[in-house]
Amino acid sequence: MAEYFDRIANRYDEWYRTKTGSYVDRIEKWLVFSMLRSKSGKALDLGCGTGNYTLELKKRGFDVVGLDASEGMLEVARKKGLECIKGDAYSLPFPEGSFDLVLSVTMFEFLHEPEKAVAEINRVLKPGGEVLIATMNGRSAWFFFKRLKSLFVETAYRYARFYTPAELEGLLRNAGFVEVESAGVIYFPSFWPFLGLAEGVDRKFHRRCKGLAAFIAVRGVKP
Repeated sequence: MAEYFDRIANRYDEWYRTKTGSYVDRIEKWLVFSMLRSKSGKALDLGCGTGNYTLELKKRGFDVVGLDASEGMLEVARKKGLECIKGDAYSLPFPEGSFDLVLSVTMFEFLHEPEKAVAEINRVLKPGGEVLIATMNGRSAWFFFKRLKSLFVETAYRYARFYTPAELEGLLRNAGFVEVESAGVIYFPSFWPFLGLAEGVDRKFHRRCKGLAAFIAVRGVKP
């Protein structure tokens, strides 16, 4: 998987500059940061990629470090002035209780042993620390079309395992996290032309219709 991301690293951020990519990035960040209770402290962006969320955490005042398995992605992130290191989600190079927040956005789809990664997140969080994991939901209309496309063109979705909100909640509860909650956004496929309407639906139904959302997030607290 790291080899695939190494190949696409230099063009990865281009999508965020498209009309659809800009909308997706904006509404996903709205969901993530509306769910988080942490407003400052030491943060880990796990699976940081090109540093999209690492940069956002830094802007919001967090002392943040990013970690990823792809050196190509990390090179792009470091050019943004971010502290990012190469590492393994199954064996994080940090002592116990290092972080107030661990954020992981669209990384868990590519893990074969998600329980092992959640256990490591638990280990490096301080008591009272917060975790938020966000992934793609394979039961949504958006990603049905993305997976269909991946049959003909190599995309990251060809390699991904998708989750439901209930599965994400179960991952955290089974690892001992409390105050577990989930939500989701993006209810229309990528060719939907009325992005203003789509964003209004996202903000209104992110709790009630999360099972149909393309982008889902789960939050929990280490006791």
